[in-house]
Amino acid sequence: MSWLPDKDPEPGDQKSCDALDFAIVPRARDIGNFEVRRALPQAKRQMVGPFIFLDQMGPAAMQPGTGMDVRPHPHIGLATVTYLFDGAIMHRDSEGNALEILPGAMNLMTAGRGIAHSERTPDRQRKNGQRVFGMQSWIALPKALEETDPGFQHYPETSLPVVTGKGMTARVIAGDVFGKRSPVKTLSDWFYADLALEAGASAPLDPDYEERAIYLAEGAVEIAGETFEGPQLLIFRPGDRITIKAAAKARMMLLGGAALEGPRHIWWNFVSSSRERIEQAKEDWAQGRFKPVPGESEFIPLPER
Repeated sequence: MSWLPDKDPEPGDQKSCDALDFAIVPRARDIGNFEVRRALPQAKRQMVGPFIFLDQMGPAAMQPGTGMDVRPHPHIGLATVTYLFDGAIMHRDSEGNALEILPGAMNLMTAGRGIAHSERTPDRQRKNGQRVFGMQSWIALPKALEETDPGFQHYPETSLPVVTGKGMTARVIAGDVFGKRSPVKTLSDWFYADLALEAGASAPLDPDYEERAIYLAEGAVEIAGETFEGPQLLIFRPGDRITIKAAAKARMMLLGGAALEGPRHIWWNFVSSSRERIEQAKEDWAQGRFKPVPGESEFIPLPER
């Protein structure tokens, strides 16, 4: 998805839970037919592990005859993860990949040295209408791999491990979570999981990764005696064992990983450890040097700023 800077998300009040670093309340932004809530980046915290961008899309009901149309736009130095709870998005990119993204599937687009893509509502859903609800994340690449070849990986819902327990269902999207490992190939050490809890049910967030967070999309959870309501990003300090208990039926993403070598520069849809590389990417997009997206005649111009 194409990104423009907006007001920062708001750090929440510090809670008494000793393991909690701080909470972030995402700000809502209207992008046409639905709202986007951005939790990362923000002024006090750029990344959690390599997660440098975290958006909640919807939930929103799109009426028949309407849809989402994100025209072709470029990325460098990152990988995007699109994960849906509801709805469908048609992905097309400059490497020739064209695929309908469906709920529960893992869709990982590696931009590396450069890729362009579009995201649109598929024809059937545009005609009939649909409910759209999901998450979109950017994963900053390690410095040594920022110029890797672009590509796209798709893992259908049935290929990802699912862990169930009393009132708990979790899908392991990337990395190792709840004793299960995702088949998704990543360029650094990070994890991502979709966790649903019934009211009163609980699940652990083990200290297996250096940096960890919970993005609470819906419902409410209790952690160390404190109650948190969604939508909210809860970032934890390293090393503590966390128990998540649902105070009400809840849906959340568990995320994080190893910290990268240092901060990244972000401009529009470009992420890099080098300001000069971002300037080059800006020039390349303005001059039409990115490969085009097959089947697309439109594009998002370079912002004038």
